[in-house]
Amino acid sequence: MSNKNSAQFILRVNQLDQPLGLIEKYEAHRNGILHRAFSVFLFRRLNSSLQLLLHQRTQEKYHSGGLWTNTCCSHAKKATPLENQAKNRLKIEMGFSCKLYHAGLFYYKENVGNEMIEHEIDHVFVGLHNPRFIRPNPQEVQNYKWIDVEALQSLSQEEQKKFTAWFFQAFELALKSIKTMSTLNKSYF
Repeated sequence: MSNKNSAQFILRVNQLDQPLGLIEKYEAHRNGILHRAFSVFLFRRLNSSLQLLLHQRTQEKYHSGGLWTNTCCSHAKKATPLENQAKNRLKIEMGFSCKLYHAGLFYYKENVGNEMIEHEIDHVFVGLHNPRFIRPNPQEVQNYKWIDVEALQSLSQEEQKKFTAWFFQAFELALKSIKTMSTLNKSYF
């Protein structure tokens, strides 16, 4: 569980996403200090539809508790390859791993409740995989589900409030990437 009493350090960056050293995670969120994050979006094909694996954050999270979000997400802990950190985090949060592809990155700054501010350069990773087993970490994940991408795109503004502040911006980037990749590489998709 993430809280202010369990000191964890994340990678502080500048506007160009260049590392500036480590900062305590709670302090970064309390003071809105720019840091590097990553978001993983795992898709699968089911018949003719494209589905995304979502997870619901545990209520105990110190911000955005109980909200739905992408397959997994976290913060860079060091200036090592993010793909490796994303794959490791996917294993920790959802209990499986798969090949991931970097889809791009985006910047955002949002108040996320509990007097916390997410101020991130978020790297988005995508994968296409239908895991045999999903074993979510109960300290991170309250619930999970597969959802048709078309259903997700048609959610009302009221329904979108059940999602994390970063989700929809990251989702658009992930969806664009997975559709481009599937067009270019039909054998994989």
